[in-house]
Amino acid sequence: MPAPALVLLAHGSRDPKVVAVTHAMRKDMQECRPSLDVHIAFIDHCPPTGPQVVGQLARRGVQEVVFVPLEIGSAQHAGAEALAAVEKARLSHPGVKMIASRPIGPEACLLGLVDRRLREALARKHVEQLDALVLSTAGVDEVRSRSLLARRGRQWAANHRLPVVVAHATGAGPNVVEAVQHLRGQGRRHVAVGSWFLTGDETWHTQAMQAIGAGAVSVSAPLGGGPEVREIAMNRYVVAAMDLLPIGEDEPAESAAG
Repeated sequence: MPAPALVLLAHGSRDPKVVAVTHAMRKDMQECRPSLDVHIAFIDHCPPTGPQVVGQLARRGVQEVVFVPLEIGSAQHAGAEALAAVEKARLSHPGVKMIASRPIGPEACLLGLVDRRLREALARKHVEQLDALVLSTAGVDEVRSRSLLARRGRQWAANHRLPVVVAHATGAGPNVVEAVQHLRGQGRRHVAVGSWFLTGDETWHTQAMQAIGAGAVSVSAPLGGGPEVREIAMNRYVVAAMDLLPIGEDEPAESAAG
């Protein structure tokens, strides 16, 4: 039986540059795994939707689909909108087995990608000195996810031997303006912001402008579909695909000898 199709599930955008990140990631994954059927679906703003993609696959005879939510803030479960999109696809095509994997999540390896993006931003601004960092996130409500993001902030601080404040666009905790102002209030004048965002969506643009307005010397670009993100997505797919395998079915009885 062929492997399940992989569908990268992302928030859409009216900005073609944002959507292009997901398309580029799909292309990279397909080139790395040419035997795998890789597609994308968007939750909002632009096609194709989950039901549209599953419909196309069903017409080709595909029987199993794994959705991989491209969310880097949530640790255990995809957001409500992503889960609703998968459920809608399931109701539209009951003959196709489908499952949503764990989201990408706040994995430690993504800190290296944040570093690369921040070094690029600092070089463009000719910034050579830093004395504090802010890790800017979209924000999540789930306790485990917030705990892991806080841990990533501590790891980032240990890596650079600089104070780090994790900022959240939504939910409890400091926002990016409060985080930058807090550090500057301690006398730290060279505060840079690393972006824990996958794409340059509206929330990222707002956080970046607010950070610069609060006195940050530079803000990194979003992570994009780097190799770290691609590898995590593939791992999520493999684990979820295993859950589609039938368990406990009786094996064919062997013929009695003689």
